[in-house]
Amino acid sequence: MTHGEIEITAELVRNLLHDQHPDLADRPVRLGARGWDNQLWRLGDDLAVRLPWATQSADALLRKEHAWLPALAPHLPLRVPVPQRLGEPSERFPRPWIVTTWVPGEPADRAPATRAAEAADILASFLTALHRPAPTGAPTGRDRGGPLAGHAEGVAQMLASATELGQIPDPDGVRAVWEDAVAVPDWTGPALWLHGDLHPANVLTTDGTFCGVIDFGDLFAGDPAFDLAAAWILLPDGATDRFFAAYRPTPDASTLRRARGWAVWRALACILIGDAGVQGRPGGKATWGPPAHAALRRLVATVRRPGRHEPAADATDARRPA
Repeated sequence: MTHGEIEITAELVRNLLHDQHPDLADRPVRLGARGWDNQLWRLGDDLAVRLPWATQSADALLRKEHAWLPALAPHLPLRVPVPQRLGEPSERFPRPWIVTTWVPGEPADRAPATRAAEAADILASFLTALHRPAPTGAPTGRDRGGPLAGHAEGVAQMLASATELGQIPDPDGVRAVWEDAVAVPDWTGPALWLHGDLHPANVLTTDGTFCGVIDFGDLFAGDPAFDLAAAWILLPDGATDRFFAAYRPTPDASTLRRARGWAVWRALACILIGDAGVQGRPGGKATWGPPAHAALRRLVATVRRPGRHEPAADATDARRPA
């Protein structure tokens, strides 16, 4: 991650608004958060300005979110940051930026969901509503959501690195989950809309359950298993089966196994980012480690219980409509 040379300040945000959206320039501006790709500045009580400050890919992600999310947002049961205005590169700031609605709540990496049943139902409702066939021309997932086998080398490297750091108590169990996922057929259904980045920092909570989803820059069309991996990353213990029972259409066994593979991929990445945060290295996020560790513990349990090689798949497959 490389941060830009331009310091983003409240004064810069106000000047950008004055130049391109003057009707918003008189609103109070204050820092909301510094994320992986973007800084978020509150604009009054109900709006926010997002400006890229790190990865170069953030420019295209902001434009994609501005182009596609407004049509999806009205159909989603959780609050999302609906784009309102687009800011173009200028002499003041050489990158695009957007104005969105503000979504209140606390990121789940800092305030995890604790009301298991309600959180499972809400997450299932959100993904059921989002996972609809995408139109022709919808964005693709870059390296996400395609065949799991294409990530085998990366997963092996992340697992080796995390194990060397002492972060993985059962590497053989993690490897077994991954290998089980890679062994199943790829998705052959329609390309569905996916959030594409459902880690705990992008899902908001209040009163122990989910209240909003943010950062749709990775929005793309593909295999629903990619998003379904969030069940192990976001939900508390004992909630995964309820989530898959509530999600529609009920996933088949292969989709569930691919979802577990994607959850391993996500958890390993978050563990390494979390360790970097604990060590104070650039780009690290210490709060990303604990939910990732919990996810791997749950995932390993799905292939380690005697006589229950596929507990979630077996439980839900019986309820799958003919």
